[in-house]
Amino acid sequence: MPDASETAVPVTLKEPSDGTPDVVADEPELARACERLAAGTGAIAVDTERASGYRYWPKAYLVQLRREGSGTVLVDPIAVEGRLGPLQDVLNGQEWVLHAASQDLPCLAELDLVPGSLFDTELAGRLAGYDRVALGTLVERLLGYHLEKGHSAADWSKRPLPVDWLNYAALDVELLIPLREKLEAELDAQGKLDWARQEFEAVRTAPQPAPRSEPWRRTSGIHKVRTARGLAAVRALWEARDELARKRDRAPSRVLPDSAIVNAVLAEPKTVAELQALPVFGGRVQRRYTGNWFRHLQSARQLPRDRLPNPAQPHDGPPPANRWADKDPDAAARLAAARAGLAKIAEHHQLPVENLLLPDLLRRTCWRPPEDRSLPGVSAALAAGGARPWQVELASPVLTEALQATA
Repeated sequence: MPDASETAVPVTLKEPSDGTPDVVADEPELARACERLAAGTGAIAVDTERASGYRYWPKAYLVQLRREGSGTVLVDPIAVEGRLGPLQDVLNGQEWVLHAASQDLPCLAELDLVPGSLFDTELAGRLAGYDRVALGTLVERLLGYHLEKGHSAADWSKRPLPVDWLNYAALDVELLIPLREKLEAELDAQGKLDWARQEFEAVRTAPQPAPRSEPWRRTSGIHKVRTARGLAAVRALWEARDELARKRDRAPSRVLPDSAIVNAVLAEPKTVAELQALPVFGGRVQRRYTGNWFRHLQSARQLPRDRLPNPAQPHDGPPPANRWADKDPDAAARLAAARAGLAKIAEHHQLPVENLLLPDLLRRTCWRPPEDRSLPGVSAALAAGGARPWQVELASPVLTEALQATA
């Protein structure tokens, strides 16, 4: 493929340079594809397509792979489910190149596919100082190619997959390896390559987040519900929807939108007919389930007071920063000083301040400082909070100064 990075007008790629390969959907095809991948050299570009917004489970419905000397491989993991041993043998332990790796790694791990190391082009772009780090933007800026997008929000559980969708999917790995080379060279020139490697390893080894204790509280629009009994009704509808969505493998929003849940709670319908009169609930499909939704609303109305949720959302962290001045002026002063100092460091190194130190870790440290506010003590506290060595080195002096000012 010619180098288009120096051309004034980006070259639009409408399909992969070698054409769009057929989807691997059975064991003999998988064996041949894995032989090609094994014969290639270097890191392996990896991407997945899920059916977010359509399906309940965030599984991979297509896995895209590309390696120097192997070309592009598209694998249907649903068609060969449980028989991915040859692919695991080729991929596991190798270096992968992904864009926004944290989005793809969980569904790949469900397939027992795990990298030995990785390079995340999105994260690399952030550390290199780019303010826009979408794959298409970085490819256009650094390589001079324009990727035609448009199917990222498609229902990838659909079978057969349309050819134009497969073109899109294949193009997502077409240029990941050369993009990685450009970004790696840039990070090296900026003295940030070791920082990036620490970040990539943190992404690769990050544990799965713990389940939320009260996931129903994330219902969009829940702030309109002011009473404990109203929150109980939201919880009841949310949990009933989640159970049905799980059974049907449908995205919860397609079973019942958040807005409908909140509207039903605020309207307080007294009969099924009143519930059906509300937007969404009177639709042809929804009418089949309206009786079920109404029963859950009724059950919430009859709950004893000791089983109602707390109107205040529980949290284990500090209060919102805009309340610190009233609750703890010293903590507010520490946070303001630390933020100002970190902003200067981030600007000097041309990277986002949130990549220098996670905002949550900064707030927690300023709200409840460690007993030892010396540089070693603050460094140890940041490391215990998950900061990488390069972050500890840059952020600890500024944070130490801010914490000691109110000691």
